[in-house]
Amino acid sequence: MAISSYNILHSSFFFPSTTPLSPKLSTIKISASSSTSSASSEMDLHSQGRAKFLEFPFVSAPHRDLMVDLVSTVENRLGSQLLPCTLPLDVQHCRNETATAQASLHIRSGHQSSAVDFILGSWLHCKLPTGAALNITSLTGYLNLSTDAPNFIIELIQSNPTSLVFILDLPPRKDLVLYPNYLKTFYENTQLETHRQTIQNLPEVSPYVSPSLYLRSLLSPTSIMVRVETDEGRMEEIIKNEICPVVKEVVGIWLDHCACGGREVEEEEMACLKKRDELVKKKTIEIDLGSNFPRLFGPELTERVLGAIKQVYNV
Repeated sequence: MAISSYNILHSSFFFPSTTPLSPKLSTIKISASSSTSSASSEMDLHSQGRAKFLEFPFVSAPHRDLMVDLVSTVENRLGSQLLPCTLPLDVQHCRNETATAQASLHIRSGHQSSAVDFILGSWLHCKLPTGAALNITSLTGYLNLSTDAPNFIIELIQSNPTSLVFILDLPPRKDLVLYPNYLKTFYENTQLETHRQTIQNLPEVSPYVSPSLYLRSLLSPTSIMVRVETDEGRMEEIIKNEICPVVKEVVGIWLDHCACGGREVEEEEMACLKKRDELVKKKTIEIDLGSNFPRLFGPELTERVLGAIKQVYNV
């Protein structure tokens, strides 16, 4: 995962007038100028960070194309529902002192009127002691309490050109045993199982079992969690011709039925959903960043990054 920091520039305003402005008029003009400057700074910050994030500089062309297309699809569909990314630039993109690890992080919160809590994209590049490099790209979509629909997650983990771990899922936000209609609505009726089987049945694919019991407990029964082992040229073909079409289908299902599905939460269920969502976010920070980031980037940068992320996560 990746992150960057940003120094906010403060603008001073000069009003060239020989006649003093009335206090009321002065206040209005300063407020308007400040607002314009702030909005411009936010958009500059968003554009710079997004451009760096979308480079995906350490992965193959098909892998990069997949991630860029995925991010663009989500952003274009959600459109004005998403706010610009306002993380500091040195949190949006960062590297350690020895340049053996660098990362990029892009978070866009949803408007209050949207069902989207936030969209989080990231990539991580880390040189390994063996001389190889670990590359992880991911995109997750979290929904807020206005809906109980599933979230979205995709992650591609590659430590060499011939091996890839691929994770794709719509993690449920309710117990599928207690709420069988939830299972039917989001997993049976959408035929997510067919996409899982499409990937699972490829000859180069074998199941990937995460060592984290917690992660495995979060995923749905139709989750794709596989390891692909093949030669480099064939790997690029699989990403382009097999993985990419499935990703497009699944993210389309998430956008249509979850992020833009119009599903509402009953008042009596909201407290339980809120508690569950908060626990998931806290645990994600603890496992994903809290355990690995200090080792790669050191305590100072980790503290800055975690502080920014916790603010977005609201935990």
